[in-house]
Amino acid sequence: MGRGRVELKRIENKINRQVTFSKRRNGLLKKAYELSVLCEAEIALIIFSSRGKLYEFGSAGITKTLERYQRVCYTPQDNNLECETQSWYQEVSKLKAKFESLQRTQRHLLGEDLGPLSVKELQNLEKQLEGALAQARQRKTQMMIEQMEDLRRKERLLGDLNKQLKLKLEAEGQSLKAIQGSWNPTTATAGNSGFPVHPSQSNPMDCEPEPVLQIGYHHHYVQAEGPSVSKGMAGESNFIQGWVL
Repeated sequence: MGRGRVELKRIENKINRQVTFSKRRNGLLKKAYELSVLCEAEIALIIFSSRGKLYEFGSAGITKTLERYQRVCYTPQDNNLECETQSWYQEVSKLKAKFESLQRTQRHLLGEDLGPLSVKELQNLEKQLEGALAQARQRKTQMMIEQMEDLRRKERLLGDLNKQLKLKLEAEGQSLKAIQGSWNPTTATAGNSGFPVHPSQSNPMDCEPEPVLQIGYHHHYVQAEGPSVSKGMAGESNFIQGWVL
């Protein structure tokens, strides 16, 4: 009668479980050794028992096989990440060196730390300063010319605006004179005849001025003859009477 098929499940009996582990462990180690000898395969076998005891077999050494395993299982993504990290590190190193160089150059341009410089380096520094000064002056001159052009353009605009306002004021003045002439035709007629015309008092609140005592002598030049002379004499007599009073 042949052997029956063993059901794969945990062996509940502790003694039977330990005996089965020992037999199958030895068989697995034997098979690994045979496979390494017959096929020239590099085999690493590690076994831990339920109690934590280690059993191992390595045809070329466990450590060597594990290192080879790690190199083979090293993914390209991790390799790319390492290369990228390395490139970033190199880039940071370059930027740091460049930053230090720029700081040193800035101190030299400000006239600091000039002791370690040689004569040739000082001559180069002098040329750089002269070139920078020439560029600064050129830029300043250009900006001043641009500002002058801008001011001239504003001056022309203001002049044109002034002319427009002047013409507008003249037109408004002429229209105002025409309106005044149309409102007071008597004044226009008097102006044409050459005789002054006193405007009538249209405001009922206006009243005649009160008489004022005049002290002094006022010259009245009258060119008319006849009755006008007598009026002048009468005025003089009244003036004398006023002084007498």
